[in-house]
Amino acid sequence: MAAAGFSTRSLDHLAWPAVAQAAARPGSTVIWPIGAIEQHGPHLPLATDGIFADRVLNAVLDRLEPELPIWRLPLATPGFSPEHRGFPGTLSLGAELLIGQVKAIGRDLAAAGFERLVLFNGHGGQIALLQVAARELRELQPRLGVFPLFLWSGADALQTLVSAAEWEQGLHAGLLETSLMLHLAPELVGNERPRDGIAAQPPVGWSLEGALPTAWFSRDLSASGVIGDPRAADPALGAELFERLVAGWCQRLEALLTSDWPPRHDP
Repeated sequence: MAAAGFSTRSLDHLAWPAVAQAAARPGSTVIWPIGAIEQHGPHLPLATDGIFADRVLNAVLDRLEPELPIWRLPLATPGFSPEHRGFPGTLSLGAELLIGQVKAIGRDLAAAGFERLVLFNGHGGQIALLQVAARELRELQPRLGVFPLFLWSGADALQTLVSAAEWEQGLHAGLLETSLMLHLAPELVGNERPRDGIAAQPPVGWSLEGALPTAWFSRDLSASGVIGDPRAADPALGAELFERLVAGWCQRLEALLTSDWPPRHDP
């Protein structure tokens, strides 16, 4: 590989002999960003989750040391977004189809000789599904390490940047996502930024997500599709979020790439 940078790490930009050489390197890893096409309120684009995953990943790959054996695939989209149906533009694959895609891509990467597949997911609504897909793929390809990661879980102390209420209830198109988009692609952010309180609260002691979750739909909670408060969104906050996400994922991926995980077992 000639130099660091996401362009030189794009697996689809290589010819097959170079792919074979990449796969043969110890610890060879492919990272696959996965987004969604779903409503993000009246002010953010349908591609929000994919834009975030793609841009953060590119910045991470630019910073990683060039000798580390990691390559990326193109962004996968749409994803699994049934909770946002009812808003025009939302496109959702079935669960079986998305799981099948992960298994098919993993099968071919394993056949080429790659040792790890990292699913770099930007959409919260498919976290659990990609965990299931990763487990099924590992069962089929036990020599392939599979890592279902969520973009927003890769940095420490993000919750210190917003109020406790927004951290807990700003689930979609709220302060964090709007600020990050203002930093990355302000031309895609509209001026209308409604604050929708959660219209119906779960029972006392229960939550929308977390330890006692419910299978909510955005229409249950919000007329605009916004779940949170984007009114104070600020590009400076977005820049800080971006830096923390990139730095956090650089640290975590470097730790993975310089490790021997997962343990190797005979099939």
